[in-house]
Amino acid sequence: MTRYKIVIEYMGRDFAGWQRQVDVPSIQQAIETAIERFYGQKVSVHSAGRTDAGVHARGQVAHFDLEKLSKPMNEFAILRAINAHLRPNPISIIDVKIVEDDFHSRFNAVNKLYQYRVVNRAGFLAIDRGLVWHIGKPLNIEAMRRGASYLLGKHDFTTFRDSECQAQSPIKTLDRLDIISQDYDGCGGKEVIFETEGKSFLHHQVRNMVGTLSLVGLGKWKPEDVKTALQAKDRTKGGPTAPADGLYLMRVDY
Repeated sequence: MTRYKIVIEYMGRDFAGWQRQVDVPSIQQAIETAIERFYGQKVSVHSAGRTDAGVHARGQVAHFDLEKLSKPMNEFAILRAINAHLRPNPISIIDVKIVEDDFHSRFNAVNKLYQYRVVNRAGFLAIDRGLVWHIGKPLNIEAMRRGASYLLGKHDFTTFRDSECQAQSPIKTLDRLDIISQDYDGCGGKEVIFETEGKSFLHHQVRNMVGTLSLVGLGKWKPEDVKTALQAKDRTKGGPTAPADGLYLMRVDY
């Protein structure tokens, strides 16, 4: 058997998430089906993390094993073959590498970078609908940055954890949470990007943090209220869950 590491880009809005499910389309199922069609082998594709329904990726990582054929295929040929069978799905394999047999896309990961995109303007979205969270009222960026500072470091993130999260512990370390504001449309609209990094995250943690910080940006909460919510260790004390549309898994480091 040969183990392959792949990097995947996908638009998640047409899928029920990464994980294969019954009677609904998933990213995992689409890739496994594509590999089986060109290689003639059923495979299990293991990802660095299970993205939710509607969540996108520019740098998801996964691995799978293939039995060797009498006519070997190099990495580039495998990339092209998988992509040929993925069309017209909005999923693209952007890199393929042969790795050691003990490589594991999930357990060997040491860092993940997520981006959450918000478009902040009054006018509704004509182009990026389904790819960002649209907030029509002005956001106070500096206030959100002050609120975000309370989330950095090692904490019990129960307040930002989905009730169905299967992680054994709510203790996580948030290494970075930056909020970047940039011009969006040349007419005063802003794109606000939340960039966060850590070794691992709880189910809905990023979306719940962004939703909570949006309350600060809208003036409904003070920055210090984020600290109070974190210390409460109670999901009901946190803000709303931001829509899946704006979340992107950008990179996984090993």
